[in-house]
Amino acid sequence: MTAPTTAKAIMFMGTGSDVGKSLIVAGLARAFARRGLKVAPFKPQNMSNNAAVAVEGGEIGRAQHLQARAAGVPPSVHMNPVLLKPESETGAQVIVQGQRRETLKARDYFRRRLEFLPAILDSFRVLCETHDLVLVEGAGSPAETNLRHGDLANFGFATAANVPAILVGDIHRGGVIASIVGTHAVLDEADRRLLKGFLINKFHGDPSLFDEGRDEITRHTGLPCLCVVPHFAPARNLPAEDAVALEDMTASHPGGLKVAVIRLPRIANFDDLDPLRAEPGVSLVFVQPGEAIPGDAALVIIPGTKSTIADLAALRENGWDIDLAAHQRRGGKVLGLCGGYQMLGRRIHDPQGLEGPAQSVDGLGLLAVETTLLPDKTVTETVGTHAASGTPIRAYEIHLGKTEGADCSRPFAHTSRGADGAVSADGRVMGTYLHGCFTADDFRAAFVTIVGGRTGGTSYDHLVDTTLDALAAHLESCVNLSLLLDLATAPKIKA
Repeated sequence: MTAPTTAKAIMFMGTGSDVGKSLIVAGLARAFARRGLKVAPFKPQNMSNNAAVAVEGGEIGRAQHLQARAAGVPPSVHMNPVLLKPESETGAQVIVQGQRRETLKARDYFRRRLEFLPAILDSFRVLCETHDLVLVEGAGSPAETNLRHGDLANFGFATAANVPAILVGDIHRGGVIASIVGTHAVLDEADRRLLKGFLINKFHGDPSLFDEGRDEITRHTGLPCLCVVPHFAPARNLPAEDAVALEDMTASHPGGLKVAVIRLPRIANFDDLDPLRAEPGVSLVFVQPGEAIPGDAALVIIPGTKSTIADLAALRENGWDIDLAAHQRRGGKVLGLCGGYQMLGRRIHDPQGLEGPAQSVDGLGLLAVETTLLPDKTVTETVGTHAASGTPIRAYEIHLGKTEGADCSRPFAHTSRGADGAVSADGRVMGTYLHGCFTADDFRAAFVTIVGGRTGGTSYDHLVDTTLDALAAHLESCVNLSLLLDLATAPKIKA
């Protein structure tokens, strides 16, 4: 028995992670929306510590948030019904339709994951009933056939909803012929029948030079090539979801304000730093494990984290606590975002063992505050005013815990929910729960000025939207959108 839907859908799977599926979906969403279609992005299962707040108040992956923006529709929890947020090497917080369900060890999640398929299909049905076209993004690679039983992210979903798929390969990595042909070869016949074509991404140079390679793939697989997509350099202006992108996120502007960001093992919501990275007056560097915090940094940022206590221990293991003390003695400034804010305090209490064993640990002691981790998660969008400059802020909060102490009497911001954050008596150490605050242009300019730099008048929202427009035009120039729409079909969702 199947349930009727009104939309057409098509899925984009990758030969591996980070082959560009997210940006392909974002660009196509903008392109089809410009043709008058109501488009929704959808990712059945996502693993990421970069989360965003949906209109219903729950969490979704930031990639789906960006894709919704590209499509011109409100971001919904149904666009990413299962979000896994890793808290350790072996466990993750499970978010279902925007709400925290539980924390599971990887083995337990794999054993139980089919329990979450009904919620995935329910969310997909909601989108199909209210949109013309649903662009589905897979995760990882369907070539990991050892994970096929109980799969939710790729063909497990595609077969349950009868959605055709396009296979995306990244030629920049090399071996793209083997990756596409090999993926096709290891699939079982039922899954293989859902593949309708392939797409080569990130080609540098003249795409016609790959004509023979394209034909070779078709000979081996029988699949048509939908496009050899040229490299799109402006993609660096868009928020990245995968932490692998952090290796390439340094922004070097000679003479600019030097901002050092500590690369925590479980870093979360690192796109908080994208607006700073885009500023021509700021040189932003990520300090990798084993590296020292640069002595000439004017500002050090401790970013968000999915596991505050564990990453605080990692910070100390790398000697960054010693570097921070030296930085402060030199008159440098420090900003903690969310989990980084919690680390700056004197103590962190986890009485219910939300991040591991119930315990209390010493913080860095740079702010006179203490944090108690609590089970009720704050997930909300908020607006406010930066206390030091009076500039407006729009942001969002996603955190466990309540922070209190003497330095909270000097808040970082005044928001619609009350005072936020804390500032040290000398003004050089600041903490806030406000993710995404740097997207506010006036605030960003004022903050950079306060810490000793200057900005170039960048409009970050305009930069993102013009980049999405350029990405859509880039794909329109080489992808046959009419053919792609013809390949999409009306799903047959199992009731």
